[in-house]
Amino acid sequence: MTSPAQQAMLEKVQTTVGFIAALDQSGGSTPKALKLYGVDESAYSNDDEMFACVHAMRTRIVTSPAFEGKRVLGAILFENTLDRDIGGKSSAHFLWQDKQIVPFLKVDKGLADEDNGAQVMKPIPDLDTLLAKATAQDVFGTKMRSVIKMANAKGVKAVVEQQFAVGKKIIEAGLVPIIEPEVDINSPEKAAAESLLKEAILKELDALPDTQNVMLKLTLPEEANFYAELIAHPRVLKVVALSGGYSRDDANNKLRENNSMIASFSRALTQGLSAQQSDSDFDSELDSTIQAIYDASNT
Repeated sequence: MTSPAQQAMLEKVQTTVGFIAALDQSGGSTPKALKLYGVDESAYSNDDEMFACVHAMRTRIVTSPAFEGKRVLGAILFENTLDRDIGGKSSAHFLWQDKQIVPFLKVDKGLADEDNGAQVMKPIPDLDTLLAKATAQDVFGTKMRSVIKMANAKGVKAVVEQQFAVGKKIIEAGLVPIIEPEVDINSPEKAAAESLLKEAILKELDALPDTQNVMLKLTLPEEANFYAELIAHPRVLKVVALSGGYSRDDANNKLRENNSMIASFSRALTQGLSAQQSDSDFDSELDSTIQAIYDASNT
């Protein structure tokens, strides 16, 4: 049964222009994210201290007056953040109740080894428990990432079929999955891989019943508006773009070329932010970044 909060979030996702902040670096990507923020590895001595540092960074972003629900549609968290508080509330509740920003949860456990030019997700053994935890905190949806490196039909098929199989379990738990089959921006076969990917996704979407909806998170395509057919599909709530290693300016420029595709940036969002900045400088930098990403999403 859909809660009033989930219904309000659904309406926001369906009708509001904005972008989704990806605040879900975890495990191996956390030290790099902290270093870019100006927190060296010498600042922590174990995983607990490292995650405390990254939570402090995320808390500073989320509690900034610049980070508000008129431009930021949603935010993706990872489990460690979900388990921590912001402003005296669970992180997910703070986002929605105080900021009107829709919370999502990263649920994948990382990537398996490359096979047929792609990396599927590792198994997610505790998915049911994680989804129950998310539902208890009024989380709206989930995110899970796979990677496609080559235009290999077998590899693309394996990625997309796994994404939708897990996505259906997430839908059954009452949440909306963000399906993320990333195409590596450095792939020598990027455009060809995107063609295979679109075909595979359309096949899965067409097989979904009318009661099941997903969101898609895709690499900015080589050809402008290449994913227009996916954006218009009745089973798709939103198609969001990952920056994938592009600089913020490059990512924003590419995003502007893709109508009705919105951003879900991670590194491009935090680029230019520093632990050493004063609050006013931090808020000003974040505000200009959010406005630029919002403008690029509003095309």
